[in-house]
Amino acid sequence: MLGILNLTPDSFSDGGRYQGVEEVLEEGLRMRHEGADLLDVGGESSRPGARTVDVDEEWNRIGAAVSTLSAAGLPVSVDTTKSEVASRALDAGAVAVNDISGLRFDPAIADICSRTGAGLVLMHMRGNPRTMQQDTTYEDLTGEISRALERSAALAIERGVSSDQIVVDPGIGFGKSVEGSLEIIAHGGRFCSGRYPVLLGPSRKSFIGKLLDLRVDERLEGTIAACVAGLFAGARLFRVHDVLPVRRALDLAWAVHEAGR
Repeated sequence: MLGILNLTPDSFSDGGRYQGVEEVLEEGLRMRHEGADLLDVGGESSRPGARTVDVDEEWNRIGAAVSTLSAAGLPVSVDTTKSEVASRALDAGAVAVNDISGLRFDPAIADICSRTGAGLVLMHMRGNPRTMQQDTTYEDLTGEISRALERSAALAIERGVSSDQIVVDPGIGFGKSVEGSLEIIAHGGRFCSGRYPVLLGPSRKSFIGKLLDLRVDERLEGTIAACVAGLFAGARLFRVHDVLPVRRALDLAWAVHEAGR
């Protein structure tokens, strides 16, 4: 499980929440205690319509946090599409890179992960955060996403990344309709024919709000339901804001899953 630590002023759910590195460390320690396997630190919002930031601005937002969390022995992934930010984060102690562009924006991220042995999450997104919701129609959603993720994974492997470093994320809400997001959850681990572990990120997403008519801060139950449904469908990693309740639900769901084998 990835616990979300957004250090942006404009993220859709928790932008501007932390006032300093001490608060970030406190939150990271709490998330780790509650069951997060990785702390996913991001310095650039990927909400629909979000503006881009340059390397230095992004690093200024996250650099101290990555260093402090890593020095405290906490496992950190960096949520970035920029190879320079990824390189600085891995040098500061991060152990994985979460690239929402699937190497489309900056393929050199693969070179850095190859050199360091870092984990690499490759996500599917149409266009970029400013344009991704302009076209959410697919003739074959699962097939199209799988083929795009296969291309991303092939590029990573071509540049020296081992297949066991790779995780794929079909990108709930990133160029997807409500129906498309539900289809992704229902297909769970079947993306890329199960060659790579599948990560789902349904946490507090707009499809939950639209289906249940809920504000962002009311979407916990929907997040839990989406994660449990995804688990039974074969997904094995989840990126969430509310670590403890989701972890408890997934642990029980996994026990049920194993009892039925």
